[in-house]
Amino acid sequence: MLVGDRMSHPVITISPGLPITEALNLMRKEHIRRMPVIEDGELVGIISDKDLLNASPSPATSLSIWEMNYLLSKITVDDVMTREVSTISTDTPIEEAARIMTDNKVGGLPVMKNERVVGIITETDLFKIFLELMGARDLGVRVTALVPDKVGELAALAKAIAEAGGNFVSFGQTAGEDPSNRAVTFKVTGIDEDQVRAVIEPHVEDIEDIRTSSS
Repeated sequence: MLVGDRMSHPVITISPGLPITEALNLMRKEHIRRMPVIEDGELVGIISDKDLLNASPSPATSLSIWEMNYLLSKITVDDVMTREVSTISTDTPIEEAARIMTDNKVGGLPVMKNERVVGIITETDLFKIFLELMGARDLGVRVTALVPDKVGELAALAKAIAEAGGNFVSFGQTAGEDPSNRAVTFKVTGIDEDQVRAVIEPHVEDIEDIRTSSS
């Protein structure tokens, strides 16, 4: 899965000279939290709703509403945007986008193709992918178990479930309790919870959780 497959596009962009009040209104209207800033077709920055809100006067200010509106009308996107922008290309694996966002503590990355912004990938897009990968919207028996970290163990587990009539909806693995095992989380259909438990017990070190999901 590549970024270009899951990015939001066409992307809504703004110019650096736009007053922050107009930028904030646009974000609220479009229900988005960040926008790339484009000038003469080039990416020059990115701005988030937090940038805009932090630039607004505190509710405890002694300024009148007219004074606040006047001051806000003078502040533009260029004054508060982030200029050093991390970007990503359309052909980047989606997990690499997640790593860059996590390492840089950002909620979104402009997506580039031929040096032009063609989309944006955000934490919301990644959450949607996570739901799909985990089969969160599918019915089935969900299991988390510890499996020995040895060649062939996952294949044996999958074969046992298939021979019992089970069909995988999702499958993922993470680090186990120590280097000798892996934690696997999967969801299957076609067999009930008791059948799943009986089938997998010979192939796992421990069943940490097993439940029948209703959604």
